[in-house]
Formats: sequence, structure tokens, C-alpha cells
Amino acid sequence: MPRPASTSDRILVAYEDLLIEVGERGATLDAVASRAGVSKGGLLYHFGSKDALSAGLVERLRGLTEADLFLMKAAPAGPVDYLIRTSIDAASQLDRSLIATSRLAQAADARASEALATIRTSWLTLITDAVGDPAVARAIVLVSDGLYFNSAMLGMGTPDPADVSPEGIESLLTVLARFSTPSAG
Repeated sequence: MPRPASTSDRILVAYEDLLIEVGERGATLDAVASRAGVSKGGLLYHFGSKDALSAGLVERLRGLTEADLFLMKAAPAGPVDYLIRTSIDAASQLDRSLIATSRLAQAADARASEALATIRTSWLTLITDAVGDPAVARAIVLVSDGLYFNSAMLGMGTPDPADVSPEGIESLLTVLARFSTPSAG
């Protein structure tokens, strides 16, 4: 991963890393400052409290999601193809931000829970618009969830070759296309 451009970015990446590695309770301001290579005072200059740090992380996730939705809409092979192919990318910036924000949601951070629900709705809406059927769109998003779950459970960035080989993804996309194409009858 390239080095973040600003001190604020470095702090947010450090917070993400700690949330993923040790959870919300272990991601103390002292630990975040140490991981980011700044003093606690420097951290507090950029984020005045742990709550502000969490808010910054949620905003970072929103920005990454907006960029991903733009790419999904503009994908040459369409949003379904993009969603399925990127569902196995369990080490991307977006993925790490989603995991870190999920850790906050698990610790009862309402802002994080709301952001995750909004993101999920955005994906579902985009896929529904692409296929024209809400039930089919939901099935596609659930397939995406399953692909992600399988690749994530085997370790960050180490997908199961039997499930996500290029041939396997092509086969899956062919099946999904049958569900999302109106029958000619």
C-alpha cells in the first residue's frame, strides 16, 4: 500500500489497521499515535477526540465508496460484472475501511452502522437499476457477499482458487446473466 499523503491520512490508516488487528478497545489514541508515527498531541491536533477519529474514518469510507460506485457505474462490462469481480478483492483500501468501520459498528457506533447500511443500500440500488429486478439484484449482492466472505475467511487477499478462478468467475457471471436478462417469451 502506498504511503498516505497527509498526516491525517496516516492517522486514519493507523486507526484502520488497529481496528482490524485488535478491535475498537485496543485502538486507543496512544496506540494510534504510535502506529501513525505522531505524538498524541499531533493526533489530537488533527482529530480532537476518539469520536472525531471515528467520524474521520467513517468519512474516509464514504469517500472510498463514492469512488467505487463511480467505477461500478462506468465499468465497461457493467455493474454486476464489476461487483462480482471486485468481491474477491479482500485487501483493497475500500475493504480495509469497511472492515475497520464494521469493528466500530460492532462496538455500537451508530454512525458506523448507519454508514454501512447506506453503502449496502447504494450497492443494491445500483445493481437493481442495472438488472431491473429487485429480487435478482438482492441475489446478486448476496452472491457478492458470499464470494467476499470466502476470500476473506482464507486471509486478507488470499482467495480460494477453486471458487474465484477466472473460469469460475466467468461461469458465475454467465449464470447471473441468465437471472438478470428478461426472458424472451
